[in-house]
Amino acid sequence: MTGAGFEAATGDGPAPAEGTPAEGTPADEASAQRRAAEVRVAFEGMLQIRRLTGPRGGDPGAVPAAWELNQPVRAVALALEAAGITPSAVDAEGRRVRTGYRVTAGERPGTARVEWLGPPGGKAVREEEAALSACARALDPLGWEALLYRGPRKRRFLEVEPPHGHGPA
Repeated sequence: MTGAGFEAATGDGPAPAEGTPAEGTPADEASAQRRAAEVRVAFEGMLQIRRLTGPRGGDPGAVPAAWELNQPVRAVALALEAAGITPSAVDAEGRRVRTGYRVTAGERPGTARVEWLGPPGGKAVREEEAALSACARALDPLGWEALLYRGPRKRRFLEVEPPHGHGPA
């Protein structure tokens, strides 16, 4: 982890930078293992916050914690990354270079939007229904409600919101 702290991958982050080890090399494996460990620690920290601040005796997965409700993009991105779902990525010019999820703010406060995006001409459109369903399955046990919609150009997306009766503080 850098001095800037941990940030969950939202899918709008950079692709591997020039000069980084090629995919499949031992150095790349070490980097992937470090990232997986960082994600595990952050996710366990989130669950610990839920245990400490949630209803006594309740399931820590049942309801998002207050910080999650106030930062749904970060919370949803962390949950998806911890579930092992691949985030999308962009290059320095903002071109999509990897197929995966992208989490952005939803239209309403306290919500997030999850899309399945990839490079132009790639397989993202064919994968989106199954991939977004997998994202919804990863979010459901954590207390998020993920509703599948069709947007412009018939592309599917998830609108993710806290359980009814819970919203940003």
